[in-house]
Amino acid sequence: MINLTFPDGSVKQYPKDVTGFDVAKSIAVSLSKDALAVEINGNEQDLYIPITTDATIKIITGKSEQGLEIIRHDTAHIFAQSLKELYPDAQITIGPSIENGFYYDFSYKTKLSEHDFATIEAKMREIVKRNDSITREEWDRDDAVEFFKSIGEHYKSEIIGSIPADQKISLYRQGDFLDLCRGPHAMTTGYPKHFKLTKIAGAYWRGDHRNEMLQRVYGTAWATKEQLEQYLAMVEEAEKRDHRKLGRELDLFHFQDEARGMPFWHDNGWTLYRLIEKYIRNKIRKDGYIEVKTPILVDRALWEASGHWEKFGVNMFTSHTKDEEVLALKPMNCPCHVQIFNQGIKSYRDLPIRMAEFGTCHRYEPSGALHGLMRVRGFVQDDAHIFCEESQITEETIKFCALLKEIYADFGFVGVKVKFSDRPEVRAGSDATWDKSEQALLDAAKASGLECILNPGEGAFYGPKLEFVLKDSIGRDWQCGTLQVDFVLPERLEAEYVTAGGGKERPVMLHRAIIGSFERFIGILIEQYAGKFPLWLAPVQVAVVTITNDADGYAREIAQKLRDASVRTELDISNEKINYKIRAFSIQKVPMIAVIGKKEQEDGTVAVRFFGSDDQKIMTLEEIIAMVNAENNAKF
Repeated sequence: MINLTFPDGSVKQYPKDVTGFDVAKSIAVSLSKDALAVEINGNEQDLYIPITTDATIKIITGKSEQGLEIIRHDTAHIFAQSLKELYPDAQITIGPSIENGFYYDFSYKTKLSEHDFATIEAKMREIVKRNDSITREEWDRDDAVEFFKSIGEHYKSEIIGSIPADQKISLYRQGDFLDLCRGPHAMTTGYPKHFKLTKIAGAYWRGDHRNEMLQRVYGTAWATKEQLEQYLAMVEEAEKRDHRKLGRELDLFHFQDEARGMPFWHDNGWTLYRLIEKYIRNKIRKDGYIEVKTPILVDRALWEASGHWEKFGVNMFTSHTKDEEVLALKPMNCPCHVQIFNQGIKSYRDLPIRMAEFGTCHRYEPSGALHGLMRVRGFVQDDAHIFCEESQITEETIKFCALLKEIYADFGFVGVKVKFSDRPEVRAGSDATWDKSEQALLDAAKASGLECILNPGEGAFYGPKLEFVLKDSIGRDWQCGTLQVDFVLPERLEAEYVTAGGGKERPVMLHRAIIGSFERFIGILIEQYAGKFPLWLAPVQVAVVTITNDADGYAREIAQKLRDASVRTELDISNEKINYKIRAFSIQKVPMIAVIGKKEQEDGTVAVRFFGSDDQKIMTLEEIIAMVNAENNAKF
């Protein structure tokens, strides 16, 4: 007999070699029907694999995040199987589960489109209805390579060929379909019932632009019909809020091929940009930051010294001078901030130094990865680096988190998740340094009252980080803020300060951002508000429009007084009809439209229409100014 310990702490005895499915059935028949996989001592495995020793156990169902990931992975395999049954000449590559769904890359001579989705989905439902068993098989690597070559799956054989020869290969079979996978999977193909294919795109083989362009189909999969419908409704709403579409409609920005991945800001968009910059600048000044500006072009030697050339060199834009000097457009600001810190002698009494910059950065992103403001090649970060003593890490983290939450709340984000990202596989610094930095950041996060989700292996190459994830008004997550503890760059770039005892020490460097890239954050804000910005953020706060030309003089006077009071104002005294003017500014989502006719001129008042309402309110100029400035003053 073996002892199995359940999540509630209870312990039960079972015969040796009992399976996860047997355990689930012993608890409840309904649980065995819902079970997808089992977790043994923290490791997921298939339900039918025997359990041979005492262990902790958890039954995984579709009600958990783990279960959802398995459903999505199952659905990816079912998609690949349906693809092969419909298009036998197609070659499959990889198909992982991702947030909200899955994708699968494949090579096929004919370019598929979304018009083919109905046919593929019908075949997928047929496979689900078959309810074929899904079984795991272990193969020798070379045998697996030869098998996939023999059936024309050359990409799959190449993937397997890159695995060490002495490593066993796990394949999963469902019906006549066999695919490389580490699992686990549900026991049959009958579990994924609530799915939909969503889009098709291109993807280079192994992510290398020098390789063949494959086809990639994305899909979504959920445990229940209600979850699927909610998600599809959210996607539909997200399409309406697409910042690229709204950017055109609101005359905020545009992109063009002559500067790929770099936005052209129009007056309204640049107004919004400068408002956010002004807001952030006011906040950080009050919080004890100094502001600096560093060069955009920096010699390659500095990037080599910092370690960024090795890590990011392929993503840097470079310039070669006549004397063969290699300059790189900076992809980040941190090495430059160390150069400012290194000017003059620093004492422990000077620390912490909170050094901020609205730093212009450039990174090469493949053209296929560019996505409006969300993924660009040229951007500005609300970047800062805090140089401090090791004993100040916790205090500075608490202070930073308070500032971050205050700023997010002002922009309308109240739900914030925090991820803790530890050491990546490729990194700088010793294991002892990473042990110290990870523990320091964990202790600081705990002291700040943060509950962290582990995000293994996703730290920066120089240190662990906290990632702050916002939830927007339609339920989507956006990772924006970061805080990283770095003992490595100060060592590599020889930063030091004089201690209380007269010796010299390396400072700790805390890398931090709150909104991250201005461009991306503005894209998020456009979609968060669907372009209907709160009054303090609206590029145009008040539009002054006339009913007849007789009121033009009064309208000009009102508009000028509003501008003099720092109210962002537009004036329309054209010959267009009043309904046309109101509709035009409503499309622009201007919060307040001040309508002026003969009566308003005689009374010295204004008829104000608020965006989203057909009602009018008679107000004085002073009342309008007071309302707008109350909103402005609460943020600036």
